[in-house]
Amino acid sequence: MNTSSEDLLPSTRRALLHRTATAQREGRAPSLVAAVGRQGRMVWSGARTGVEGHASDAGTQYRIGSITKTFTAVLVMRLRDEGLIDLGDPLEKHLPGTGAGRVTVFQLLGHSAGLGAETPAPWWERTSGSLRPELADVLGERPQLHPAGHRHHYSNPGYTLLGSLVEAVRGASWEEVLNREILEPLGMRRTTTRPVAPHADGWAVHPWADLLLREPAEDLGLMAPAGQLWSTAADLLRFAAFLSEGDDRILSAASVREMRRSAAPTEPGSSGYGLGLQLVGGGDGSRVLVGHAGSLPGFVAALWFSEEDDVAAVVLANATSGPLVGVVAAELVAIVADAEPRIPEPWKPLPEFDDELLGLTGIWHWGTHTFVVKAAVDRGLELRPLAVAGRGTSFVAQPDGTWKGQDDYYAGETLRVVRRQDGSVDHLDLGSFVFTREPYEAGTDVPGGVDGEGWRGSGV
Repeated sequence: MNTSSEDLLPSTRRALLHRTATAQREGRAPSLVAAVGRQGRMVWSGARTGVEGHASDAGTQYRIGSITKTFTAVLVMRLRDEGLIDLGDPLEKHLPGTGAGRVTVFQLLGHSAGLGAETPAPWWERTSGSLRPELADVLGERPQLHPAGHRHHYSNPGYTLLGSLVEAVRGASWEEVLNREILEPLGMRRTTTRPVAPHADGWAVHPWADLLLREPAEDLGLMAPAGQLWSTAADLLRFAAFLSEGDDRILSAASVREMRRSAAPTEPGSSGYGLGLQLVGGGDGSRVLVGHAGSLPGFVAALWFSEEDDVAAVVLANATSGPLVGVVAAELVAIVADAEPRIPEPWKPLPEFDDELLGLTGIWHWGTHTFVVKAAVDRGLELRPLAVAGRGTSFVAQPDGTWKGQDDYYAGETLRVVRRQDGSVDHLDLGSFVFTREPYEAGTDVPGGVDGEGWRGSGV
């Protein structure tokens, strides 16, 4: 990954450094590293340390905890894209005998399988994985706490099951598959399952005194797919660029977009969760951020990116608690995006002219609601309300001459053109909603028919 701080204005670089320095001091972190990426490459990095011998930079390894889950989710999505599994498959189909086999792959990815948040005691993050040699030791006697599919309930054991699923289908260890299918293609040479120097040591900071206590760094064994990895700020920015744009060597842009869509209902006020990715913002017009946070004793980590702004940020610290790295990473994204907004791509005309498609553009009415249909690339269409509020979506052309909705209310719904006997267009049908050129157009096949007396004034 190329690095050039000159890509940012001096005032932006100072603001980033100030926020990083403040986070390390106020969070009382032995060390803290931050980095920002834009257009797929690192454009700034900074680090602060308060402990002798702990100087760090964007190439220093930290433990990243649950950010590991996103890597595991990518491996599972690869299996789906290759046709080896379906996200709707029950786990039992590919990994029999777990005791939780009725839950689906999709539910495990989005933490809606109803499984417990943690393993049975002792706490898996501070004990050796050798204490849990079998999946039964990870799941316990009562693995399912909630009905599957009813709610989002974060589950570390759920990602152990997904790691074991990858191993069962691939016939190789999770670590081997991870290296071969993600880390090597992306050039993430400093992301490993065990620490490789230079790396930070994990510390606990006393809550009422500026004192340190060394934290253990356990091998998590079967729980590795939920939180084992060590990585660097530079490597994680590479991963963020992939999660934003896709990479056909690993997952297509369509598949990573699928990971970024909310997968399960959450509690009011909670952040959303896709397939291995956390989702925050957007509900009140705020910036939408996608990524994941992570923690293990001695370490906290966060990776966020804004697809709209094309900005990503990573913050890593070696403290069990203190630095609010998720908040800091979000603020670093905002500093760059607000101070130096993304320059839009130039407008370009469509590469092909299509008379039939052009004939569908313009004003359409669903009852008395007014919409505009516009042509898009690859014979796509866009349907948007003429007023500010209302349902709209983008449509992708299908081989049978219909279009499939991509967003919001109309996601997955079919738009088709209904023609009269002479071949002219009568109306558009969108999931049984009839769109006509005029409001309740006479002579058009409108559900319920059109009053023959037509529109009338106040003297009805």
